[in-house]
Amino acid sequence: MTIINYTQEYEREVVDLWNRTCTFDPISVQKFRLQALFDDNFDPELAHVAIEDNKVVGFIYGTKRKFPYLERGLEPDRGWINVMFVDKDYRNRGIGQALYDKVESQLKELGCKNITLCAYSPSYFFAGLDAEHYPESISFFEKNGYVRGAEHYSMGKNLHGFQIPERTLKKKKEAEDKGYQFLVFDYKYSLELLDFLKREFGGGWKRNALMAMQKGEAEERILIVLNKENKICGFCTRAIDDNPMRFGPIGVAANERNSGIGSILLDMQCFEMAKKGIYRMYFVTTEENGRRYYERNGLSVIRTFIDYRKEL
Repeated sequence: MTIINYTQEYEREVVDLWNRTCTFDPISVQKFRLQALFDDNFDPELAHVAIEDNKVVGFIYGTKRKFPYLERGLEPDRGWINVMFVDKDYRNRGIGQALYDKVESQLKELGCKNITLCAYSPSYFFAGLDAEHYPESISFFEKNGYVRGAEHYSMGKNLHGFQIPERTLKKKKEAEDKGYQFLVFDYKYSLELLDFLKREFGGGWKRNALMAMQKGEAEERILIVLNKENKICGFCTRAIDDNPMRFGPIGVAANERNSGIGSILLDMQCFEMAKKGIYRMYFVTTEENGRRYYERNGLSVIRTFIDYRKEL
């Protein structure tokens, strides 16, 4: 077995092997390029293939930021293992361990003091380890010193025949009587919305809205709420990765929470999606409190991810 740096010569083989091993998460060459090769921080020195019998039998790539990410900056102490897999017919031969040891050693040399598995923003393939679909990953990384953290949940809902529930319509009318306005986004609110999102939720949310505006898609994707002072106090979007079914993020200003605005926005966005012929909605990750909230609003858990991290 030989380990060599990844080059595009191996692109098709790597993607084919991905689809034979990460069977719950099939990928196209285009998606692989977009989220890996075309990411600002992709470093071919941290990507490796394992070759045996003249074919690719394993792949790994890690990340160390070279360019700052919003308010997180360079996160100089932090590294990531974005993805790793080994051909099922070649497991238990030390291939995965050899791939892992190489990248861990490189990340140490680059100054990393800890490594996070998978959850690299903004271009992650996985939000953490998936114990249900890839149980072997848990034992492998725990053996290598990774410590289990919080659980996160992907959730979704069938939108066939969706109608805004009567209770939501009643809540919406009560909110409107108090002076709230629920609106489809208009570009006249562009700067106010960007400021609101940065102030209330951080640069990532601002970036999502900004990208929709740049693409000319904001009016199709974004709903907002104005308070009685005609200021934005709520926001909901979708398709942040251009997948029309992807829901969120959704949020309400801190001083307006517990008013029911969020649930109204959720149902309104679901109805907007159903009207457009989008009959399934999902989002990638929420924490435990979010899971309970969304379950109360009719969503179900699709899969569970677990945070794993190692101090070096």
